[in-house]
Amino acid sequence: MKTIFTFLVTIIIPVLAIGQYNDQPDKYPNVMNYKVVTEQEPFFPAGKDVFSNYFLNNITYSEEAKEKNVQGNVMLNFDVMPDSTITGVSVLKGVGYGVDEQVVKLLSKLKYAPGIQNGVMVKMSVILTIYVISH
Repeated sequence: MKTIFTFLVTIIIPVLAIGQYNDQPDKYPNVMNYKVVTEQEPFFPAGKDVFSNYFLNNITYSEEAKEKNVQGNVMLNFDVMPDSTITGVSVLKGVGYGVDEQVVKLLSKLKYAPGIQNGVMVKMSVILTIYVISH
């Protein structure tokens, strides 16, 4: 029994340990692993009701959009900068008839509370859906 144990300890375990050795060079030697903590996502500081009413009261529909009774979701992607400005607004999914452009125009005028990561205000991307209905 001692012979088998000695054999296992002296031969098998070192072989297993060598099998775990990684002789491949690191593909990304300069990459640091660090944890990013998002303390606050960007948001509209006046609240959801004010945000909705802003679009409801300020959007201008084209005559064609009114005739076709256009309604639906306009999905947008944009960046909120550390100074609260909105940049890079793009339409991911729209309803057409000039409504998408109106939504982009109105959104670009707003100020958002910026995102905060690790205690620092940073640029963050936001995806937002706004429901529109022409009257």
